Formats: sequence, C-alpha cells, structure tokens
Amino acid sequence: MSADDHFADHHEEDAAPGGASRGDSRRTSFRDSPFLPAVVLGFILAAAAGLFAGSYTYTMANPTPRHIPAATVDYTGAGVPRDFVAAMEKALGASLELRPYSGGAAARADMEEQRVFAILTFRGDDVRLDVAGAAGQSVAQVLVGAAPAAAREAGAGLRVRDLKPLQPGDPRGLAIFYISLAAVIIGFVGAIQLSVHARDLDPPERIAAIAGYAVLGSFSIAAVVDWLLGALDLPFAESWFILAFTMFTSGMVFTMFNTLFGRWAMLPTWGLMVLLGNPSSGGAVSWPLLPSPLGRIGQWLPPGASVNAQHTAVYFGDAQHAFPFLVLAAWAAVSTTVFWVWRHRHPGGRSTGRPDEPAADTPAGA
Repeated sequence: MSADDHFADHHEEDAAPGGASRGDSRRTSFRDSPFLPAVVLGFILAAAAGLFAGSYTYTMANPTPRHIPAATVDYTGAGVPRDFVAAMEKALGASLELRPYSGGAAARADMEEQRVFAILTFRGDDVRLDVAGAAGQSVAQVLVGAAPAAAREAGAGLRVRDLKPLQPGDPRGLAIFYISLAAVIIGFVGAIQLSVHARDLDPPERIAAIAGYAVLGSFSIAAVVDWLLGALDLPFAESWFILAFTMFTSGMVFTMFNTLFGRWAMLPTWGLMVLLGNPSSGGAVSWPLLPSPLGRIGQWLPPGASVNAQHTAVYFGDAQHAFPFLVLAAWAAVSTTVFWVWRHRHPGGRSTGRPDEPAADTPAGA
C-alpha cells in the first residue's frame, strides 16, 4: 500500500457519514443533546441572579424621595411657611409638589383619593403636618423624620398627625405587598406546573384550570393572612377577587409566553413580573420614593395593579379606582387572546388531532 493510500484510508476513518469531520459530528451531537440547553440555562440563571439582586437593591435598599405631592392650607408663600417648606425640601433632598386648598376638608378628601401624601396647614408661626401612613408608610416616615429639624430651622411650632394609620398587625405596611407577591408568583408557577404535569390539557381546559387554581389559591392566601394570622383585616370578598384576578392574569401571562417562546417562556415571565413588576409595584416602597421611570411603569404592570387595588380596598375602600382593575383585565385579555389565536404553537394539548404530530397510540415512524 502506498503512502497516499494509507493517508486516504486514515482520512476516511476520521470522517463521519456524509463527509462531515469527527469534530463536526461531536458539535452536532452536543447541539442536539440536553447538555447545550443546560449550559445555556446555567449562564442565564447566573445573569438572572445578578439582575434579581440588583433590581431589588436598586429600588428598595435606599429609597430616596424625589417629588412628593403635598396639600397646603393657608400657605402664603412667605415668612415661616416659605421657610418651613424650603427647609423640608433641603432635608428631604427632594421637592414638595405643593397643591393649594381652600380648606382642610378638601385636602383630606384628596388624601383619601391618594392624590396627596401630606397636608401642611399653616396658622401664623405654627405648622401642622398630617400624613397618611396607610397611603405609603415609607413616604410618611421620611416626612415625619424631616419635619422637626425643618421646623427648628424655620422657627415654627410643629404638630404631626397620622390621619390614616396602618393596621396594628401590619405596622410596616408590607403585608399587602407580600400577599400580592404570593399571588403573582404562584400564578405563573402554577401555569408552569400545568405545562409539566398536565401537558395534555387542551386550550379551554388549560384556561379553566388556571382560573380554578387562582380561585382556590387566592382564597387560601386571604384566609391565612386574615383569619389565621390576623395580620390584616381584609374586606374579604374584594381582596379575594383581587388576588384571584392577579393569580389568573399571572398564569395567563406565562401561558402566552409559553406559546410564543416555548421552553424559554420563563425568561420573559420572570423579567416582566419579578425583575420589573414587583420592585416597581409600590408595595414595599411607595412610588414617590422609587426611581421616577419605575414609579410610572409599575402602575401599568400586573404586580403594581394588584398592589394598588388591594391597598385601596383595605385602607381606602370608599375611594376604589377602576384603573388597576383595567390594567389586570388588559393583561389577562391580551394574554388569553394570544394563547388562543396561536394555540397550535403551544407545546401542550392532546396530540390526537394535531396535524404535525402522530397520534398518541401511533408508533413513531408509522
């Protein structure tokens, strides 16, 4: 055998069928194996961990006031009132958006509507600061903390009142955030579990299953927090409805992304609901203390809408707004519509009757 023949035989041994090299064959095998998505997922989870820690630290670790709507009664814009407001803004490192009112009743009505977070009433050299802890404990805390030094600097007498205190079982005002967070996370985790353990559900059955666990799960959340722990005295029927609406919406958001992105649906769901939605919801840190864009965006996302609706139901029941319910309804409607229109792309459903897959009892390759 000549040297050339020996080289040709050796080269043929290194070649894979179809003329591909052994290295190409290995790459193809790796690409088609479960190891590639595992490696990709490892990098994605590492990035998600950093983003998760960063998003919550950025919004919650050191909340800073920026623009705080405040009502004023008998504000002259000169003398002690002017000096007190200037000293407050200096102490807060933020501006007070002063809104003049002719009387205290009108100012209190707008506090009930959560349009203002404080009322400044001026009588000569005396100042009365009224806050609403229930409207935003973090905002009330920074206002009350800055007021004594501002009064001393302005040479004013000071009286502070909390017109809307938090319930005794929730002195830091976090319980509403926690129950809304539970509804959001269990909502999409439930949809994930359906895609794993009840994969064969057809579209109407899947929607009904999400609605079913939303009703049961939300009842459980409300019952534990109110009846078992006594942390919040909930308007039970309304709170139950809000939590169920939130859980259903969250489940349908994942289902929509699962339809559009398949096995990678967790990425947009986690980004929208957890990395962006929960920190900007206003539940743990009131929106005047959030970075400005987040405070605006959060009100249009399901977690923020849930917190807003629940917060108003618990503390400002006579001033409930339609806006958060419309936000939840819009997300639920869009998610359900996308899922229904492109339901043939969803990885679940019974294989029988699907034109692109063999029937469940048909042998592969038949």
